[in-house]
Amino acid sequence: MTDTVQPRATTPFPPFTLRLPEGDAIPLVCDSPHSGVRYPDDFGFAMPFEQLRSGEDTDVHVLWNALPAVGATLLAAEFPRSYIDPNRDTDDIDPGLLAAPWPGAPLRPSEKSRLGIGLIWRQAGQAKEVPIYDRQLSPAEVQARIDNYHRPYHEAMREHIEAAYARFGAVWHLNLHSMPANSYESLQIRSDHPLADFVLGDRDGATCAPKFVQMVAQSLRKHGYRVAINDPFKGVALIARLGRPAERRHSIQIEVHRGLYMNELTRERSAGFAQLQSHLAEVAADIGAYVRSQLP
Repeated sequence: MTDTVQPRATTPFPPFTLRLPEGDAIPLVCDSPHSGVRYPDDFGFAMPFEQLRSGEDTDVHVLWNALPAVGATLLAAEFPRSYIDPNRDTDDIDPGLLAAPWPGAPLRPSEKSRLGIGLIWRQAGQAKEVPIYDRQLSPAEVQARIDNYHRPYHEAMREHIEAAYARFGAVWHLNLHSMPANSYESLQIRSDHPLADFVLGDRDGATCAPKFVQMVAQSLRKHGYRVAINDPFKGVALIARLGRPAERRHSIQIEVHRGLYMNELTRERSAGFAQLQSHLAEVAADIGAYVRSQLP
């Protein structure tokens, strides 16, 4: 995956990079859907580029780069979520963004679309307050983004999830993200406590066995991190689609506080980056050991 920010990347380009397991594979498939920094040259954004970058989960795939060493598969998006968000369903579109009626099945904009961060983002910036476009988008333009980036990403995820499940009869999925310091404010949620260092989301127990969530939480807590469950992030389309614990398909979302490893204004790595990366290598090893312990 490129770590070099490209404000106007020649399109189309491969929508993701894939790292396969090193050594013996285990049924652990991980993805970083929001760490892409190649901005397609047909994006047509009208806001300052540095403010647009606030939507990135910059360097999340690098923080978790030890996962393949424990036998996991790691998929990372190359494109930015503000262009098209792979953690949204393809009908989660704000009709007000479109220059003409959507030609397919009826749209179903969610709360994320209301907040301006649906499949196609309407707003960005530190407080999600700056309009991205000075125009409306054609349905054909949006469909091209789905065809060239969103769909291939999901097809790759499905391929590796299903291959792992077919081989082992079970699969575990980590959906990897970072969260800004003002997460409560940007989600329009009032909270009487500060944002945790990590938030684990399982859609209120729907996508993962509780013992797996607790194992990940305990692994993080032993390094001194504050861990919350489903507060304020419960997980969105990716884990909802993949997580069916009754079938031994377990999926959780992991959010890390950006203040632990970056300057949120400049996107530059902070002095805490190396230590966090080292701790997450140990967490990855704990997760790998747990997955192995669950296999026949």
